[in-house]
Amino acid sequence: MGDWDRRWTTMDAAYEVKQLRLFQQMMRRGLIYRKFKPVYWSPSSGTALAEAELEYNEEHISTAAYVRFPIVGDLPGLEGFTGKLYAVIWTTTPWTLPANQAIAVHDDLAYHVIRVGDDAMLVADGCLARVTKVLFGEGEEGPEILATFQGSQLTGLRYINPLHGKSASPRPIIHGSFVTAESGSGLVHCAPGHGFDDYLACTALGMSVSAPVDNDGLFTDEAYPDEPEKLTGIPVLEGGSKAVMALLGENVLDVHKYKHKYPYDWRTKQPIIIRATAQWFADVSLIKDQALAALEEVKFIPETGKNRLEAFVKGRSEWCISRQRAWGVPIPALYDSKGDAVMTEETIDHIISVIQERGTDAWWSDAPNDPAWIPASLRNTGEYSRGMDTMDVWFDSGSSWTQADRQADVYLEGSDQHRGWFQSSLLTRVAATATQNTGTTNALGLSPFKTLVTHGFTLDQDGKKMSKSLGNIISADQVMDGSLLPPLKTKKKGGNAPLIKDALGPDALRLWVAGCDYTGDIVLGEPVLKAVHQSLIKYRTIIKMLTGSMHESARHKPLTALDHIAIIQLKDVMEEVGKHLDNHEFNKALSSLNRWVTNDLSAFYLEALKDRLYCADGGGVLEPIFIGFLRMLAPVTPVLVEEAWEHRPQWLQEDKSAIHPLQQLYSSPVIDPSRLVHDEAELREAIPILTNTHAAIKAASELARAGKVLGSSLQCSVIVDIPNGAKVLRIFEKYKEELEAMFVVSSVELKINDGRSPQGVEWKYEQKIHGTNCSVWVLPPRDHKCPRCWRYVAPKEDELCGRCEDIVGGHVH
Repeated sequence: MGDWDRRWTTMDAAYEVKQLRLFQQMMRRGLIYRKFKPVYWSPSSGTALAEAELEYNEEHISTAAYVRFPIVGDLPGLEGFTGKLYAVIWTTTPWTLPANQAIAVHDDLAYHVIRVGDDAMLVADGCLARVTKVLFGEGEEGPEILATFQGSQLTGLRYINPLHGKSASPRPIIHGSFVTAESGSGLVHCAPGHGFDDYLACTALGMSVSAPVDNDGLFTDEAYPDEPEKLTGIPVLEGGSKAVMALLGENVLDVHKYKHKYPYDWRTKQPIIIRATAQWFADVSLIKDQALAALEEVKFIPETGKNRLEAFVKGRSEWCISRQRAWGVPIPALYDSKGDAVMTEETIDHIISVIQERGTDAWWSDAPNDPAWIPASLRNTGEYSRGMDTMDVWFDSGSSWTQADRQADVYLEGSDQHRGWFQSSLLTRVAATATQNTGTTNALGLSPFKTLVTHGFTLDQDGKKMSKSLGNIISADQVMDGSLLPPLKTKKKGGNAPLIKDALGPDALRLWVAGCDYTGDIVLGEPVLKAVHQSLIKYRTIIKMLTGSMHESARHKPLTALDHIAIIQLKDVMEEVGKHLDNHEFNKALSSLNRWVTNDLSAFYLEALKDRLYCADGGGVLEPIFIGFLRMLAPVTPVLVEEAWEHRPQWLQEDKSAIHPLQQLYSSPVIDPSRLVHDEAELREAIPILTNTHAAIKAASELARAGKVLGSSLQCSVIVDIPNGAKVLRIFEKYKEELEAMFVVSSVELKINDGRSPQGVEWKYEQKIHGTNCSVWVLPPRDHKCPRCWRYVAPKEDELCGRCEDIVGGHVH
């Protein structure tokens, strides 16, 4: 039911232009900037990645090492010591040591100077046992502590990194708020070109940022300036650490394997690195408060989605929006001969105009010196070239709200999109539409969505997440064509009968989805589909019964209390189903529908109506039930509903007032209200008493059937035993004439409890009525079986009962 004539895709030219205009709006607000800083970099893809494009491998093995760096100068408080003093660091990425710019300690931690042979080493107090084991082995006594200092006394010391070359200046020891004694030595090697915390700590002190690694993850000449050939061209993730430690020689104190969680490229399934490059960023910090305020008006399904999305927004200060891919929407930037970016309102307007004329592909395919891309104001001021960076795909998808002129009613996606599409949509809309410098109180309408629905992932029947790499993917086509279920044999005689698929169709797919609690992970496999198939068969069987039993004449028959009860139960369940569907709680809607089908419709009303349909006046409310049932099924099994509607009785097809269930779901009544002559309030009071009595009779009948003294329920004579003065007596008295039909028994007698059992019977089965002080007795029939209606109310064997005699006699006449 999609509006396919007005559909759009992110590859449409009009979409790309709107995306570029959105970028321009954010640039105009000062939210877009270019900076050389560390980003997630995928050597296997050759591009920067967003956090949302990462997967974390819990089994990753790194080569970790303890390394010492010689401290230069004197440490006050260590006078008289004549050996060398070293700072000991621990790292899981030794390949980043060429980019080292500082060593961080924590001001508030205690650090010991311990003797190691003729030398000494700095180690945090909380790490002493760990480092002692590395330096001296198992079972050795603790080392001699020469002195103890606070971290704040160590900042300002300087050390030498042998990898920087003979002429390199000593590097400082600084305070790092991120330093703990939880692992390593309590001294952290800082490479601002390869770490986010390192970058913030070092750049705050004015240090330079270097990352001597190229786009392919190979060391450049800058990694080891004295002898570049010893590192240049080595992949940092494959041999880089080993090569670096070989150059450090005796300064490497220990090397070991370390298993930990590590980020991988979600496309290539290969490890990534953190690497400083010149990238384009969006400043999230300026719009963060408004974005969080905008979420206050959003309805989250499930509600936990709000906490998750808020956490991602709160934890983000900037968004790297540039990528180095061979496809995508370009960052509309020009670069001068020095490599500096030029981006103004005029240049972006000009670039957009050329894209509208030539298409996005021309940005990549036109000659590098094509002057058409350069605005007139720049053509005589030097040479300019187009940038090759593309926009993050999350900026692409996050621009989708620009295709509508209002908030979307619903955004629906998986839980991984809290850090992806959900977040990028929110940030771009707030960035473009929020009034500049306004507070969070003006966030109404800023969110791109009114309701945010988050679903889990699909698991196979063994509970494993479906994955292309595991080969356990099940396609929608496989569900619909029935290939996942055992094939059926045709009715052809002989041993070579062909096998055929039992195609379930799209209804089965929809019914499976609707029956799942999609807020968590859901399972799909043969057992699940068998249950879905059975549900479809049940629905179809009931519809066939309804279409075959409805009569136009029933519209003119008076309604019994039983009929009105059926309408009340139908109205209630339709309201319940509609409420759940409005809240996107499809599994709850289906659960309510199935409960009504099983308990109220099949076991109660249809069972009680059979006698009236087949042996009496053929009345009842099957037509309203048929309409209401189809309305509830329509959103879930529309193919079945369409088929049922096409096969409705001819008289109903000719009724122009009968509206297709898909066009009128829950709001309008299913029956002319003027036909409902019974007092609804009184019926609602009676319904739990009557249905509980029905259940008690069923239970007692089962006991009699198990005792092999009764067969069908029509063989039962029922006595309702009511305590004297019981309030429910009024209800039983009011509906006394219909009790036999309601309970599908041959006779019902109301008995005020006098402490005595019925006389003249050899056995009875008693059952308490839930919620009352009453009980029912099921006794053998008192009369004979009528051969027409099968009720035990005939005066003699093989004679008709009085009612059937009148009906048959009337027909004969």
